Amino acid sequence: MREALITRKTAETEISASVNLDGSGAYDIQTGVGFFDHMLDQLARHSLIDITLKAAGDLHVDDHHTVEDCGIALGQAIAQALGDKRGIRRYGECHLPMDDAQVRCALDLSARPYLVWNVDFPSEKIGTFDTELVREFFQALATHGGITLHIDQIHGINSHHISEAAFKAVARALRMAVETDPRKGDAIPSTKGAL
Repeated sequence: MREALITRKTAETEISASVNLDGSGAYDIQTGVGFFDHMLDQLARHSLIDITLKAAGDLHVDDHHTVEDCGIALGQAIAQALGDKRGIRRYGECHLPMDDAQVRCALDLSARPYLVWNVDFPSEKIGTFDTELVREFFQALATHGGITLHIDQIHGINSHHISEAAFKAVARALRMAVETDPRKGDAIPSTKGAL
């Protein structure tokens, strides 16, 4: 089974994150940040990766440390569950529409972390959630998951819809990339022989 459990404890947060790449999209997510929980629920549901994540953070300061550290822990869990990446498709992409918003994601499970972020939120907040933290999450996920991650907003006028479209687009692209390719057997999907 392609599963992993990561625990992370700092002076700012304490996080436990587990993933099952061959799951059904089941989730049990409790970060103390309501909108963020909703986005992570979408990430699990649409990637078909089972995610259990519990976070206790310094929310009396703000949501930044909790959101970023959840990205770190989830990225590490995905990378660990992938192992040497034998037989995976490696690449994934999705154009995701949500009402007024459309977001495109393309990613490569390359072990070369890089984030390209072309998303412009029309508001600074979604409820009490800072929209700039969406980028912070994906930066941490890409860096610690070894993911080349491109997220581009095609259009959108509602910040909630733009954020949700981004999470769902990444989820669908991840779903594609982590799948095993029956034509590859147990080959590593790189001419270098390693990822």
